[in-house]
Amino acid sequence: DAPLVRQGAPRAIVRAGLVKDERKALIELEINPGKANRARLNRSPVPRPREILGMLRTVLFAPEDLSLVKGDPGERRRFMDELLTARAPRFAGVRSDYDRVLKQRNALLKSAAAHRRAPGPEVLATLDVWDTHLARTGSELLAARLELVSALRPLVARAYAALAPGSHAADLSYKSSLGETELSTDRAQLAEQLLAGVAGARRQELERGVSLIGPHRDELVLSLGELPARGYASHGESWSFALGLRLGAFDLLREDGDDPVLILDDVFAELDTGRRSRLAEMVAPAEQVLITAAVPMDVPSELTGGSYTVSDGEVTRD
Repeated sequence: DAPLVRQGAPRAIVRAGLVKDERKALIELEINPGKANRARLNRSPVPRPREILGMLRTVLFAPEDLSLVKGDPGERRRFMDELLTARAPRFAGVRSDYDRVLKQRNALLKSAAAHRRAPGPEVLATLDVWDTHLARTGSELLAARLELVSALRPLVARAYAALAPGSHAADLSYKSSLGETELSTDRAQLAEQLLAGVAGARRQELERGVSLIGPHRDELVLSLGELPARGYASHGESWSFALGLRLGAFDLLREDGDDPVLILDDVFAELDTGRRSRLAEMVAPAEQVLITAAVPMDVPSELTGGSYTVSDGEVTRD
């Protein structure tokens, strides 16, 4: 986040006033390059910045989102986990706990692999403890992702069909590191399956010095018709799919309560005329939409509202 701070300035502050459930609130985030960021709610400091998560919900689509379709699985895992956190901020803690367990477990496996000999009973006992922690935290994250994909699937399919009528149907599926094992959303059952999975992979993990089983190795598979979108989708189809994912996320958050703020960052320049018009029709009913564009003519005429020009660091209302 260091590039967000103006050159020569020690810090930056992002401030937003909002109304939620008919109550006003002021959120402030202080960005400190090289140091911990700080947050305030209604002028009062909060212990950790993540405690303001959920106060102002947003859905951002930017050109970098093409990596959701064309990039590696980590991009799609991040998409799922960020959406989980937007719906239920407590998942920021769940993800943090899982990452901490994974880091400790990987350090133990790496150390054991470096010695190139069979690990002693002390190492194996310690590994058993971390296996239990990984299964417990991993089952919570895995169950939430499975529920999320089930809820998101029809919304993304509908959004994609609206953006690219006549194209193949878009679909989502969850691919687990547990293989073809049938997964439920029961946390206790998933924990048992994860424990069995890491037990079965222990020899490989000790040889390679890394955790091979768990949500960190899972994949959100995107399909167009019978083919995977990654590698087979055209540039236009990939753009439409990435947009469909974000619009599906917007609809899902809208079902939970108030409309999130929809942010479209220089999106229309990458779309043909037909897709521009269809996207404009889809987002126009949203309560609040923020759009950036390098060329004003890129924004479809269907979208009206206040506009600002940013030039040489100055912001002026048109």
